[in-house]
Amino acid sequence: MSKEQVVVARKKKKKVKIFPIVNVILFLVISLIIMVPIWKVIVDSFDAKAGYGMNFLPQTFTLGGYSSILSRVALYRPFLISVVVTIAGTFIGLLLATLGAYVLIQWEMPGRNFFAYMLLFTMIFDGGMIPKYLVMKDLHLLNTLWSVILPLSINVYNLVLMRNFFEGVPESLFEAAEIDGCSPMGTFFKIVLPLSKAALASIGLMYAVQFWNDYTNFKIYINKNELFNFQMKLRNMVMDNDIPDEGGIDPNTIANAAVIVAILPFAIIYPFCQKYFVQGVNVGAVKE
Repeated sequence: MSKEQVVVARKKKKKVKIFPIVNVILFLVISLIIMVPIWKVIVDSFDAKAGYGMNFLPQTFTLGGYSSILSRVALYRPFLISVVVTIAGTFIGLLLATLGAYVLIQWEMPGRNFFAYMLLFTMIFDGGMIPKYLVMKDLHLLNTLWSVILPLSINVYNLVLMRNFFEGVPESLFEAAEIDGCSPMGTFFKIVLPLSKAALASIGLMYAVQFWNDYTNFKIYINKNELFNFQMKLRNMVMDNDIPDEGGIDPNTIANAAVIVAILPFAIIYPFCQKYFVQGVNVGAVKE
């Protein structure tokens, strides 16, 4: 090796790649921006004298905020409504997304492209809040849980993701199922769905989080207090200052405990679904 080649090789070794360093710093900053408010809420939920400053640890540790929320009977029914709406909405949403996606991969179906473009059109142009409200009113769905389940169940983005995943299923499997005399719906239930567990888990998690955190639709379509979900009830409790006096516990402590209780179910569920979620993000990864 000549001297020039040795010098060039040394320069390459000494050269530091800037992008990985900037990338790490950027993600650290973003993570801190996200985690600092969450950590403040967690700390204040355990602090009997929670204020508006930033404390990294509770000054006066207490579980009174959580006991106040969990022992409040008025929150039991809204919590149950949230659970029912989340389960029913996720099931209906997955049913519509999978069936719609399966229809759109039927290449020989007349008008397939027309229906696909019509669905994509709705992702760009939306009717607006008032037309949706009038539709719900004409369908006599106001002040029913269907008015909050149906609008969120029809999610074109999730349908497109599911269609892309179905398109990655090997064509030979469809041909083999057809040769064996399997009907189109039989192929769907016996071949397509079993291969789509990762996509179903990831999209199902998206639906579940969407339904659990829903506040807007309850605010627009529901006027009866007995039909409010957990998020709506907690919002009214905090905004209307309807927080019980727990003997020395700051109302901010109870309010922060309410926030943690609201996000806790999916904080527990997510780690168990993470591997499916990561796989499902790579939609269409099944190759022939």
